[in-house]
Amino acid sequence: MLYVGTLKLFAVLFVSCACVFAQEADPIVPKVNVSEIYLAKDDGTGKAGEAATAFETTDVPIHCVIQLDSAESVTVKMQLVAVNVPGVKPGTKVVATSYTTKDLQDRVNFSGRPQGQWVAGNYRFDIYIDNVQVATREFAVQKATQAKPSVNKPAEKSRLAGPVKKV
Repeated sequence: MLYVGTLKLFAVLFVSCACVFAQEADPIVPKVNVSEIYLAKDDGTGKAGEAATAFETTDVPIHCVIQLDSAESVTVKMQLVAVNVPGVKPGTKVVATSYTTKDLQDRVNFSGRPQGQWVAGNYRFDIYIDNVQVATREFAVQKATQAKPSVNKPAEKSRLAGPVKKV
């Protein structure tokens, strides 16, 4: 009789434990969140300029600026992914980088650059904080409408020009 009672007790415990393990875990919420994310063209000095939504193949690099809601130390990861780019398999990671903030840092600046120019197409960037995806944004890179201004050499002197006379 004791054997049957013990067996029933183990059966009840087993079913109870199975129910606990079958429950879904609470989603992981990072201790720091994103308050703002934007993409920007280069300002000419290697830093992010003003926020931009349209990019051309000659906009190298493209910056991703992430403003955090806290200055607590976290690891922020950015993945730049090809969504619909000719010659590139959809979902291919083009750039992946991460940075661990130090105390009192609440802004992270990433940049992505291809070898040469961007290939026109649709891309997205995924942002992770402590390995939890917190944001994703898509953007398009279009063919350049005009060539970027090049640095001009000083004009050569004409052989026909003589000295300038003051009047």
